[in-house]
Amino acid sequence: MRCERGVGAVLRLCLSGPVEVLVREEPVDLGPPQRRAVLAALAVDAGRPVPVDVLIDRIWGTEPPDGARRALYAHIARIRRLAERLDDDGEGRLPVLRRAGGYQLDLDPDRVDLHRFHRLAALARDEALPDRTRAARLREALELWRGEPFAGLPGTWPARMRETWRRRRVDAAVRLADLETRSGDPASVLGQLTDLLGEYPLTEPLAEALMRALHAAGDSGEALRCYAQTRRRLVEELGTEPGRRLRELHREVLGERPLGRPREHPAARDSAAAPPARPTPRPASTAAVPRNPAASAPYVVPAQLPATTTDFTGRADELARLDALLAPAGRRPAAVVVSALSGMGGVGKTALAVHWAWQARPAFPDGQLYVNLRGFDPSGTPLTPDRAVRGFLDALGVPASRVPESLDAQAGLYRSLLSGRRVLVVLDNARDADQVRPLLPGAPGCLALVTSRAPLTGLAAAQGARLLALDLLGAEECRELLAARLGAARVAAEAAAVDEIVVRCAGLPLALAVVAARAAAAPARPLAALADELRTAERILDPLDTGDPATAVRTVLHWSYRTLSPQAARLFRFLGLHPGPDADLTSLAALTGAVVGQVRAPVAELTAAHLLTEHVPGRYSCHDLLRAHAVELAAEHDDPSTLHAATRRVLDHYLHTAYAADALLTRRRHPMTLAPAAPGAQARQPADPDEALAWLTAELPILISAVERPIPGLAPHTWQLAAMLTTFLERQGNWQALTDVHTVALRTALDHADPAGQAAGHRGLGLARFQLRDPGGARHHFNRALDLFRRLDNHPGQARTCQNLAKMAWAHGAPHEALHHARRSLEHFRLAHDRGGQAVALNDIGWYLAELGELRQALAHCRRALPLVQATGDLSGQAHTWDSLGYIHRHLGRHTEAVECYDRALALFRKTGDRRSEAIGLTYLGDTHETAGASGPAMEAWQQALDLFDELGLPEADSLRGKIRDRAPAKT
Repeated sequence: MRCERGVGAVLRLCLSGPVEVLVREEPVDLGPPQRRAVLAALAVDAGRPVPVDVLIDRIWGTEPPDGARRALYAHIARIRRLAERLDDDGEGRLPVLRRAGGYQLDLDPDRVDLHRFHRLAALARDEALPDRTRAARLREALELWRGEPFAGLPGTWPARMRETWRRRRVDAAVRLADLETRSGDPASVLGQLTDLLGEYPLTEPLAEALMRALHAAGDSGEALRCYAQTRRRLVEELGTEPGRRLRELHREVLGERPLGRPREHPAARDSAAAPPARPTPRPASTAAVPRNPAASAPYVVPAQLPATTTDFTGRADELARLDALLAPAGRRPAAVVVSALSGMGGVGKTALAVHWAWQARPAFPDGQLYVNLRGFDPSGTPLTPDRAVRGFLDALGVPASRVPESLDAQAGLYRSLLSGRRVLVVLDNARDADQVRPLLPGAPGCLALVTSRAPLTGLAAAQGARLLALDLLGAEECRELLAARLGAARVAAEAAAVDEIVVRCAGLPLALAVVAARAAAAPARPLAALADELRTAERILDPLDTGDPATAVRTVLHWSYRTLSPQAARLFRFLGLHPGPDADLTSLAALTGAVVGQVRAPVAELTAAHLLTEHVPGRYSCHDLLRAHAVELAAEHDDPSTLHAATRRVLDHYLHTAYAADALLTRRRHPMTLAPAAPGAQARQPADPDEALAWLTAELPILISAVERPIPGLAPHTWQLAAMLTTFLERQGNWQALTDVHTVALRTALDHADPAGQAAGHRGLGLARFQLRDPGGARHHFNRALDLFRRLDNHPGQARTCQNLAKMAWAHGAPHEALHHARRSLEHFRLAHDRGGQAVALNDIGWYLAELGELRQALAHCRRALPLVQATGDLSGQAHTWDSLGYIHRHLGRHTEAVECYDRALALFRKTGDRRSEAIGLTYLGDTHETAGASGPAMEAWQQALDLFDELGLPEADSLRGKIRDRAPAKT
């Protein structure tokens, strides 16, 4: 049976059987099996780049031969020659494009049968559609199936793919059976279910679907025989009884209770991942228009595991149970594996999870993801699932401009990227099951390891998670821990004191770690003295009496805190005031009001006592229990005015440094005026735009956290910080973060009746809504901002908002309106005495005039802008002005001058790292060369632009690719 017709395509690629390329329903000779493996390895990511290392792993496994890379290049060259022949014959296209670090099969995913199958099956999940429509889509999807997926391809990767697609086929068949049984036509699926159960006789969801259909069709006896046969196979081959659902259905068929509506089987539900998205037509405009990110999202192999301790000891049983989660060599798990480690705070959940994750890395060659969900953070603000998913998408290489807006779409893209891959996902410190569920992978082969203080029984009930409760350490394990940290000789020399310490610490790893840290810091002090302190300290090891897991940790930390110097103790108490999740030395100095040199010694003391961790050079963090204890100690030892002053210092540090960084990026006067920073705030002044950009990138999580946690009495910092992040987030294309911070900022400004904060919040939300393709929402926010800035007589604010309105009008094909707003922007920049803003506005006016064909006026405005923007040192502004001049000279027929202007612009775009503008400039440069009759330089510039567009995943790539194809010289 040949691959069924789909979307009327001349050329199609079939993977649901032997790997075939069909042209007009006739197979094309692909050559040897290894070349089919290369094509399959590209086709599973049709429309998306695949790194060379990933291709090699898919074709040859984890131990490729020495000549694997050369062989891969040879096979791709032959596939390209095949593609050229097919294209010449007018029978279709099968292009393989070079991408940064890899290759991409540039084919509509709907021309690949398995992708089309997946898309149809996913569409059938839309419960808003009639059951008949959903059933029709499932039938169409299942009719594409031709047999064993990737048939004839050897190796572990094709085997994993076969298992993945088998599960998806079974899932679709089960859902179709559910729909047909509910609609009163169970007989229509009996033959297909019978055949599938014959292929996969141990698949309980299939047996359940067949039993329901038989019973509904009036053949309950055959349904009972199906159960008996399935049970016998399970017992004989797997040594297990049928699962609860199948047993309950058996009783229903026997008449013990009425037959209920079929429920979606958990295994079937978990196997459903988001479908590969179809490419959609995109405008040729250079405006940033969001697109469906799943169509060509890249995949970067993540390696996010935190460092593990070198002296990890004990937990042999727990490690063995975690090892048992891994599939045997050569076999792929039948479903996503979820394991949840639970236990009291400080019992070592994270240490165990990270230690095991490092050991298990070889089993997950496609990467390891890690996130601290801050479920029990003392601030009371756990990391939201959308923020966690966004972090994972960043780690997987998805550009910020390609991330969808909604959590469901982000989670779908995340699961799609993991589909068919083996990835370990460590979800640390979860609050509850609801926080975890959007972060679970959707495809077999992945494993999610969750840690939490809560038992997470909900994950066990709904996702089949394996629960592992982490208990206190045994006496021997405690001794091993101390010996690993203090040396076996020292522990053996004072065995009685060690036994006392073990008893007093009650097997709590955190307590033992603190004792070991104190002992290591004082090697001359006898361990007996430490044991005596433990024995006589108040409330030590209260959990032995109360069962309160927080008490022991609090007591042990307090005992350790008492040993600190006054400077370190004060810094520790103030740690709970920091917005987190980590801090550098300068912000720690701001907390205490000291200079950086004065805070180094207290930080070193806290690090040595394991009350701070230098998780990366120069950046420090502490466990949430430590932060909670710090908050308690601060409330006990420091008066409210002292704590308020410390909080203001650290917020002023971030606010005023962000203000200085934003000024370097924009070279314009900011519409918001700040109060002077508090003494001791340690505000930094970045030396140049590169340093400003680096600081904003490093501190972004902290800045967002500070915005999202308004502090009573310091509310203005909320909207002021959000305003300082606007330009950075806009240039990064991080529209979701831009939305988040300005939503909080606007709400806080409204609560405090602050019109300046409201104006800034509306402008920020206007920018976000514009980029998220909501022109109505954008216009509303921009107009509200403009009205508020006008009432405040705030000319810088009005100037920037008019710029935004001009850009939006131009993007929506209204150049006259854009020119009107740009001229108003220039007026306000003049009234604000902002030379940098005037330069940018003059260039904007020139650009819109050029768009309207007023080239002489356009040239005059841009020439006036150039010396102004050069005087301010705004490299980005200079680049855009040279770009405008190149555009104007090209349309005036001055090709030599145009090329010179574009070359200057491109050099500056490369210097500022503005790669999107560089790609657009290269496109215009190619157009100029073409107009001048220089086809060779034109093709070279276009190809460079196309490579950048493809690498950034921008929609301009499609129209430019078509232009290159149309202009390519005819073959002889």
